[in-house]
Amino acid sequence: MRYHLLPLLLTTALAATSAAAQKLDPSMIQNGSDIPAKWQAPEAGYDYEKRVVEIPMRDGVKLHTVIFIPKGASNLPMLLERTPYDADRAKVRKLNLRDTVGALDREWVDDGYIIVFQDIRGKYGSEGKYVMTRPPIGPLNPSKTDDTTDAYDTIDWLVKNIKESNQRVGMIGSSYDGWTVTMALLGPHPALKVAAPESPMIDGWMGDDWFHYGAFRQVNLDYFAGQTTKTGKGDDVPRPGTDDYQTFLEAGTAGNWAKRHGFDQLGFWNRLSAHPAYDAFWQLQALDKHVVAKPSKVPTMWLQGLWDQEDMYGAVMTWEALKAKGLTGNNHLVMGPWYHSQVNGNAERLGPFKWKGDTAADFRRNVLIPFFNTYLKDQKPAEPLPPVLIYNAAENHWDKFADWPGTTQLTPLYLQANSGLAFQPAAAGEDSYVSDPAKPVPFLAPPLEFGDRSRWTTWLLQDQRALSTRTDVLSYKTPVLTSPVTLQGAPIADIFAKTSGTDGDFVVKLIDVFPPFVAEQPEMGGYELPISLDIFRGRYRQSFEHPTAIPAGEVQEYKFRLPTVNYVFKPGHRIMVQIQSSLFPLYDRNPQTFVPNIFFAKPEDFQKATISVQRGTAGASSVLLPVVPASTALK
Repeated sequence: MRYHLLPLLLTTALAATSAAAQKLDPSMIQNGSDIPAKWQAPEAGYDYEKRVVEIPMRDGVKLHTVIFIPKGASNLPMLLERTPYDADRAKVRKLNLRDTVGALDREWVDDGYIIVFQDIRGKYGSEGKYVMTRPPIGPLNPSKTDDTTDAYDTIDWLVKNIKESNQRVGMIGSSYDGWTVTMALLGPHPALKVAAPESPMIDGWMGDDWFHYGAFRQVNLDYFAGQTTKTGKGDDVPRPGTDDYQTFLEAGTAGNWAKRHGFDQLGFWNRLSAHPAYDAFWQLQALDKHVVAKPSKVPTMWLQGLWDQEDMYGAVMTWEALKAKGLTGNNHLVMGPWYHSQVNGNAERLGPFKWKGDTAADFRRNVLIPFFNTYLKDQKPAEPLPPVLIYNAAENHWDKFADWPGTTQLTPLYLQANSGLAFQPAAAGEDSYVSDPAKPVPFLAPPLEFGDRSRWTTWLLQDQRALSTRTDVLSYKTPVLTSPVTLQGAPIADIFAKTSGTDGDFVVKLIDVFPPFVAEQPEMGGYELPISLDIFRGRYRQSFEHPTAIPAGEVQEYKFRLPTVNYVFKPGHRIMVQIQSSLFPLYDRNPQTFVPNIFFAKPEDFQKATISVQRGTAGASSVLLPVVPASTALK
C-alpha cells in the first residue's frame, strides 16, 4: 500500500510547492541581480572609519583619496601620502586599523594619526591625465596644475572637511612618493607643517632612476611599462627566458628592446629617448634646483639609504644644495643603512651586514615620528634631531653631525704599479684592458633577473671577488691597514685614461677588502664589500649638455662624484679600487664608437676598445677620499 500511495504523495507535494512559489515576491531579486547596486559594509566592530572621497582640484579634476580615521578621533594630525601606486592598496579590511594599513603605517596608527592616501592625477582612481613625474608649471608644463598645486588643493580640502583633525598635515613618501612630497614643498599649504621625502626622485638624469651621468638604467624599461601602459598597474615586459643578461645582450640596444615591445606608443619613453644628454628637458625638471629657488619654511627631513639601488642621489644632493645657500636651518639630512625604501620595512640586516636590532623600526619610533610630532602635536622629543644623522656601517651605530661633510679636504689615493694603491703619487705608467661590448661586465653574476628582489635590493653590496679574475677589470689595493681610515663625505673618481675608441664608460668602485679570516663572521673572510660606486659616460667628460667624441689615443680626464659614505676602513683590512667599462644589463652598453644617440646605435657601431688607465705625474689617476683624522661626529 505504501508504494501505491507514493505517486499521490509526490503529486500533492509538487502542488504545494507550486502554490508557495506563486506567493513569492519577485522584487526580492533586486534589479534582476543578486549583487546590490552599492554594497555598504556594516561598520560595527571596526576601530576606525574608512572614508573614500574624490577631492576636486582647482581645474575640476577629482583625485581619489582614501582616509582612515580612528574611532572617536579628535584633534589628531593627518599623515598624507600622494602616490602613483594605488591609494586603495589596503584592500583587505581588518577590524583594526593598524592591521589594515600594514607594516608601512602601523606605527603612525599607534601614535594617533589620521592616515590619508591619494592617487595622483591620471593613476588608478583619480581623474585627469598622467604625466610621469609631471614637471613643475613652466616651460615643460604649460598647464596651470602640477603636483604642487594638487598637494595644496588636497591639504586645503582636508583641513576644511576632516573635523576629527587638528588641521595640521605632515607629508611622507618614498621614491616617486618622495617626488610628490618635494613638489608639495615648492608652494606649501600653510597647514603643511612637516615633511619627509624618502629617497625622492630628484634628478633622473644625473643620478636617480633613469640615468647615472648619462648611462641609461635598463631596469626602468619594465617600470615604464608598469606605469604608462595603463591607468592602473601595467605588466612587466615578457621575457623569452630567465636570464636578463642574455636577453638584453641579444636585444642590442635599449632602443631595440623598446621598439620590439611597442614602446613607441609610450609618451615618456619617446621623450626620454629623444633627450639622451642633460639638456633643458632634464635641467628644467631637476627638483634640487627648484627647491633652492623656492625654499620652504616647512621642517623637512631629507632621507635615503646608504646602499639605495634606485635613488641614492636626490636627498643628499638637495640637502647640499640648500646648505650651499645657507638654508639648512629647517632641513635635516638622514642616511640609514638601507636599500631603497627599506626605511619603511624590516631592517635587521642588509646583505652581509647584521645590525643591532631593526634599524628601520627603531628609527621610525625614535626619530622619524618624534620629528613629526614636534610640529604636528607640539610634543618636544627627548632629544632633538641633529642637522645630520648618518649611520656608520663599519662600527654599527648612528653618528650625529653638526655639519656635513666631515671635511672639505680630499686626500688622493693614487693608483700604483703592480695593482697597488697608496696616498703618494706613483711612478709614470699605465694599465690596459680590452673592453668588449659583446662581453660586458655584469653587475650581478648571471643568470640574473631584474625581478629577483632579493638580489636586486642588495646588488650594491655583493662580493666583488668574482670580478677580480676578469681581464677587463682593473683592481688596485693598499697594503694591509695598520690604522683606521675614516671617510665622511663623497669620494671623487679622478681617472686619466686613453681609449682606442671614440666613446666609452668608466665604472669606479671603492671597496673594503676584509681580512682572510673574520672570527665574528667567518663568511666575511676575504669579502670585497663595495662602499661606493658609480658609472660615468665618457662623452660627457667636458659637458653634460653637449656630448663630444673622445679623441682616440689621447689621454682624457674623467672626474665624477661617487655616492656619499660615512665609513671606517679598519686595521687589518685593505682599501681597493676597481675600474671597468660596463655594469650590464643594469646600464646599457656603450658602443665605444661615438654616435648621436646610443639608444639607436647600429650593430656595427659596437666595437672593442683598449682602455689604458694612466699612473704618474702626467696622469695621476686616483680616487679623492674625504679622509678625517678623527670622527667629527657629535658625542
